[in-house]
Parts: sequence; C-alpha cells; structure tokens
Amino acid sequence: MEIVKIVAFSLVTLFLFLYFKETKQNIAALISLVSGVIILLFLLNPLTEVINFLRDISTKANVDTFYVTLVLKIVGITYLASFAMEVCNEAGANGIASRIEVAAKILIMVIAMPILMGVLDAILKIM
Repeated sequence: MEIVKIVAFSLVTLFLFLYFKETKQNIAALISLVSGVIILLFLLNPLTEVINFLRDISTKANVDTFYVTLVLKIVGITYLASFAMEVCNEAGANGIASRIEVAAKILIMVIAMPILMGVLDAILKIM
C-alpha cells in the first residue's frame, strides 16, 4: 500500500505548498522539491524489486543483461529528467527545464547507440 503513503504525504505537502505559495514562494518551492525527493525515496524499494525481476527474467530468457541494463538506464534518465523539469517549471525556470530536456534526449541517444548497432548488425547478418 505504498500509494496510500504517497498520496497522504502528497496531500500534506500540497496544503503546506498552498499555504506558503502566496506569502513565501521560496519556501513553497523548497517544499515542492523536498516532497518530490521524499516521494522518490518511497519508491526505491519497489523500483529495486522491478529491476531485480527484469534481470531474473532476462537471465532465464537468455537475453544479454547488457541490453536490459541499457533500457533501465534510459528509463531512469527519462524519469529523473521529467522530475527535474517539473520542479524547474514549477519554480518558473522554464529555460533550465528545456535544457534538461535536451540533455536527457542526448544522453538517451548516446546510451541507445549499442542497441541500434545490435539491431543493425542483426539485419546485416540476415541479409
């Protein structure tokens, strides 16, 4: 029932955020940032279980764990970049959010290169 904890915590932080939003925006932004980090900490255990499950499945399916690790890195970059972008947008720093988005896209492209090379190699072997 992790979701109940997360929703309850989120509602409390929402009320704190709304209380400070009008009078002290810097405290409201800090509350938003800290709450996001704490919610991510709530999710560490379930994420670890998912990663272990995917590694076990890939081992049983005889899939190279290198590719599974790359996909997990790409998903991690996507989620972390999305989180950082939302925090920046909420704080009114849209320019920084845009740069985070571009950086994440470039990192994903770099990490995905071995997967692309593997697909191209498989196509060339078939031909």
